[in-house]
Amino acid sequence: MANNLYIHRTMEGIIKEASNYFSVISVTGPRQSGKSTLLKHLFPNVHKYSLKDVNVREFAEHDPIAFLRQHPNGMFIDEVQKVPQLLEYIQGIVDDNPDCQFLLTGSSNFELLQGLSESLPGRAGVYELLPMTYCESQSTMGEMSLDEFLFSGLYPAICAKKNKPQLFYPSYVKTYLERDVRDLLKIKDQMQFMKFMKLCAARVGAVFNASEIAGQLGVDSKTVTSWLSVLQASYLVTLLPPYYENISKRLVKSPKLYFNDPGLACFLLDIESPRQLARDKMRGAIFENYVVMEVIKHRYNRGLLNGVFFYRDSNQNEVDILLKEEGELTAIEVKSSMTYHSSFEDSISKLSEWIKTPITNKIIVYTGDFENAAGSVKLLNYRHLHTYLPHSEM
Repeated sequence: MANNLYIHRTMEGIIKEASNYFSVISVTGPRQSGKSTLLKHLFPNVHKYSLKDVNVREFAEHDPIAFLRQHPNGMFIDEVQKVPQLLEYIQGIVDDNPDCQFLLTGSSNFELLQGLSESLPGRAGVYELLPMTYCESQSTMGEMSLDEFLFSGLYPAICAKKNKPQLFYPSYVKTYLERDVRDLLKIKDQMQFMKFMKLCAARVGAVFNASEIAGQLGVDSKTVTSWLSVLQASYLVTLLPPYYENISKRLVKSPKLYFNDPGLACFLLDIESPRQLARDKMRGAIFENYVVMEVIKHRYNRGLLNGVFFYRDSNQNEVDILLKEEGELTAIEVKSSMTYHSSFEDSISKLSEWIKTPITNKIIVYTGDFENAAGSVKLLNYRHLHTYLPHSEM
């Protein structure tokens, strides 16, 4: 029965709405984030074809028009980036017949997003589905300690208990290195790329410094930048940009690095159990990584991109997360401690002195149980952060 379990995703609503307006719906995201499962659940009667199947892919490559016209009302094409020229033919079909609908998924955004923007401008609703959120996972994950939760991560297979982190992540990374990295970069030395991934994991929550990593790997910084773009293109990492506005302070210009899933980061850091994570020096960074990605998923799951930043200036004043919606900010400071200290509020309480944008909410997210949502700075347990994030309608 567990194998047939479907976990509802927050993105369902926006995709169903978008399908009333767009002839093409594209859902991108990392491998095994639940893209195909989501679309099959929402559109069970649409015929599905996976381009991972060699025979299907050869048909699509050699006779794309015949392939696409198998069903007059459209079709669902999984891993469409494997035959990117299909997008040009889809354009012609939906131009002639706007009621024909195509559902597309892809786990690499290099060819896919470029093809969508060139071939299907204004015709495609494009959405990014990352691993699950805290709220999505709770129907199956149940009560876990924070360390168990962070170590397990939020890929659907783990949340649905179809796999366990000790088996899932080694296989996931091995498959990624053998398929995506080979295809995207033609990297011959997979061990060196694996070391690069581990060095990135060791810098979770830090400002990304390509030169520093290049020095440790013995390659030039252009190579590191190229490799980082591959991690981004396959949706394994997110670069969080610094917040800018017309102010006089000197600001940090480089982004911070986060992995899209805390369990994957734990694996790359050689953390082998929740108990080890509890005492690891990277535990605070992993918790921050989790909270940052929750805020980013909050945007993505409503079809909104960008809008999440961090603040840091030359005086080392810093706030972990700034979420901008409708011209206003929600400021969030992340602390992995279970005990509240007044010093938690030092930076966030002064933020209005450093930036001019209106700040609607100031929130401290920590791991303790005592909460206070009445003050000017709200103190929240991480489980309740979603309740206080803005939910503006599109």
